[in-house]
Amino acid sequence: MYQAVTKDIKLRMLRFRGLRIDKAPVECTVDQIRPKKLRAYLSRRDFSKTPEPEPESESEGDKNEGEGKGKIYVVQEHHAKRLHYDLRLERGGVLKSWAVPKGIPEEVGEKRLAIQVEDHPLEYGNFEGTIPEGEYGAGNVRIWDRGTYDTIVWSDEMIELVIAGERIRGRYVLTRFKKAGKNQWLLLRARDK
Repeated sequence: MYQAVTKDIKLRMLRFRGLRIDKAPVECTVDQIRPKKLRAYLSRRDFSKTPEPEPESESEGDKNEGEGKGKIYVVQEHHAKRLHYDLRLERGGVLKSWAVPKGIPEEVGEKRLAIQVEDHPLEYGNFEGTIPEGEYGAGNVRIWDRGTYDTIVWSDEMIELVIAGERIRGRYVLTRFKKAGKNQWLLLRARDK
């Protein structure tokens, strides 16, 4: 019935395909047409209050998972309730994201806990600013490092990549830390091959 939703919550390219008798009108909401990968991101933010970026393209989060090389890599220093660093990696049209409480490991063999959080839109890779009190993630955000990365392995259990950032360069591995919980990963600075 539609192609996308504009920033002012209007349907773009509306086409009539027929009536649906399986749903009541009140069951039809704008949330149903938002990209699935960014629903958690969008549901936690009020863009009339936060300066965080709203996705430019509503279909952004529904792109294929293609491998590709030279994808966006960014680390944001986030002074929220507790200081942590947000690792973001472009994948499938979104930034896959992890909160790393003790910072990105810089020495070979160092490991850090990395907690996977909701996907963020690609525009978030350039975001710096202050998220106001009362909003999700309130606090100051600034870019700590940015660059690109090449994928060596990307699976449900392990991600291995080579980062080419301004501060961080080299091979890193993210591996699921099953004993700690569903969204818990370990981030390891690995030896370069």
